[in-house]
This record gives sequence, C-alpha cells and structure tokens, in this order.
Amino acid sequence: MIKSELVQTIANRNPHLFVRDVENIVNAILEEISEALAQGNRVELRGFGAFSVKNRPARTGRNPRTGEAVEVEEKWVPFFKTGKELRERLNAHK
Repeated sequence: MIKSELVQTIANRNPHLFVRDVENIVNAILEEISEALAQGNRVELRGFGAFSVKNRPARTGRNPRTGEAVEVEEKWVPFFKTGKELRERLNAHK
C-alpha cells in the first residue's frame, strides 16, 4: 500500500472527512514521526510497533564489483520493531 492508497482507504471509511483533510492528517503524522526520529527520539504506537534510530559505526566494506576495500562512513538508520498485537495478528492464520 502506498500513501495515496492509505489516504483513500481512510477517507472511504470516514465519509464525513474530505480526502484533502485525510491527506493533511496522514502527512502531519508522518512528519511528526520523521521529526522525532531526526531528533533521536523513539516513537511508539502501542499495539503497532516502535520506530527508533540506530547507529551504524564506520567500517571497512568491499566494492562487490572489484573486491576493493572501501571505507563506509558512520550513519544513523531508522529501525522498526513490531508490537505484540501486530505480530500476533500477522501470525494468527498459521
């Protein structure tokens, strides 16, 4: 599902809301999550999961084409850990 499909699904479930209002709400939520992560904060949505940021230290990597050693800089990457309810829902049919 892409963002526009999410917006349309929410708008369809809530006919009293305009699509542009739903889009603004979705954008605001995603912006707040992004901003919190950029500040190094953790974002937890109970039952769904938690977003956090992890540090990947600098390391020596390899160019897959040439096998040559290359230095990979330190970086921060987003990380998502599913919540218990989401994991249970995903595995309910098995």
